[in-house]
Amino acid sequence: MTGIRLFRTVGLWIWMLIITQSLPAQPGESRVYSLEEVIRVALQKNPELTSSRLEVEKASARVMEAWGYALPVIDFSGQYSRALKKPVFFLPDFDDPNSGKIVPIKIGSDHAMNFAVTARQILFNSTVIVGVGAARVYKSVADELYLAKEHETIGKARKAYYGALLASEVREMMRSTLKNSEENLKNVQLLRQQGLLSEYEELRASVGVENLRPSVIQAENNYALALDGLRATMGLAPSEPVEVSGKLQFQPMDPVLFNDAMDRVLERNNNLRAMRHQVDVNRAFVSAQRSNYYPVLAAFGNYQYQMAKNNLNFSTNDFIGSSSVGLNLSVSLFEGLQTSARVEQAEIDVRKVEESVTGLETNLRTAVHSTILQLQQARKRIEAQGKTVEQAERGYKIATTRFLSGSGTQLEVNDAQVALTQAQVNRFQAIFDYVVAGADFDQLLGIYPNTVRTNE
Repeated sequence: MTGIRLFRTVGLWIWMLIITQSLPAQPGESRVYSLEEVIRVALQKNPELTSSRLEVEKASARVMEAWGYALPVIDFSGQYSRALKKPVFFLPDFDDPNSGKIVPIKIGSDHAMNFAVTARQILFNSTVIVGVGAARVYKSVADELYLAKEHETIGKARKAYYGALLASEVREMMRSTLKNSEENLKNVQLLRQQGLLSEYEELRASVGVENLRPSVIQAENNYALALDGLRATMGLAPSEPVEVSGKLQFQPMDPVLFNDAMDRVLERNNNLRAMRHQVDVNRAFVSAQRSNYYPVLAAFGNYQYQMAKNNLNFSTNDFIGSSSVGLNLSVSLFEGLQTSARVEQAEIDVRKVEESVTGLETNLRTAVHSTILQLQQARKRIEAQGKTVEQAERGYKIATTRFLSGSGTQLEVNDAQVALTQAQVNRFQAIFDYVVAGADFDQLLGIYPNTVRTNE
């Protein structure tokens, strides 16, 4: 029995834990997001990405529409008419031909019904053939633009997350610095009471503490602003409380990626690939305009089922069926030079997009080169600032020890504290610059970060 009760108790606790974990955060409670979660939410809720996703669906519908022009068209129509006054035609009076009279003869019936089924199938139309291919290329353009927007969203989410981490690190550092200064002030006040320090030393320690308070407040505000930017990037409500997890850490990129980056950006950049597809779309438009010179051949067929009677007492035996099939050939002989003008405009559009492709290739090469330089420079700064932080920490400890032993001054402690704070801020900024440049590099080359699960 004891084992059964224990089993039930453990099961109850597990069940309560599952329910607790599945419940949404209560009002006022901040949800903590990792980088992977930030990117996932941004990909789900970012309005610009959602709009791009809808454009892909629209492109798929256009492909279906283009195929529809190549498929047969079948129509059904039905008509009922009631003659309020029958039409007439005039004949001579055959009973008295010499009278010169004209006799009106009514024609038609009081009631008439007509049902018809017509079908039309394009046998040859160059515009339809070109249109199907153009629609497919347009779909490729939409796909590439969506991927470009996806990479852009991921890049923005990463930068916003790194910005929040930087603000968090600086905030914690400033809090720690203020706490150390307050502890130092307590020691100074204690030594002052014992007559070991002058009033001047106490005043300098007190001023140092008060000078740090505005920096702490500014760090708090910067963190709040960084979270606002993060919420906007993720598509969350401005009032939703959020926090970020993790530390701003330096994770060096593989330098091998830089070797062929110039060539890879021309192959993998989605904006460039979309523009190249746009060239194909415009070339298809040229072919579509030229196709107006070619004939259009279509087959048609129709079947009619009709009835005419002077009363509504009718049956199926009163209906008569008729049918016909045939071919329809149409050729445009002259359109006032409109077709040649449209072809010329379409060719100009092709050349314009080709020039845009060339310009974008140059800009992408420049952007990749600049990003690589930023990564290399930031890495050197990180390595240098790492040593500087170690030296500043050692200098602060020495200054504090000297001051407590009576061989140093409060001025030395304050200077050491300022140097340490500046070194830590510089290192955080260098790491931030490196990870932001890494996000730009991935976006340019169309690379998904490891935190994103995708079927690339």
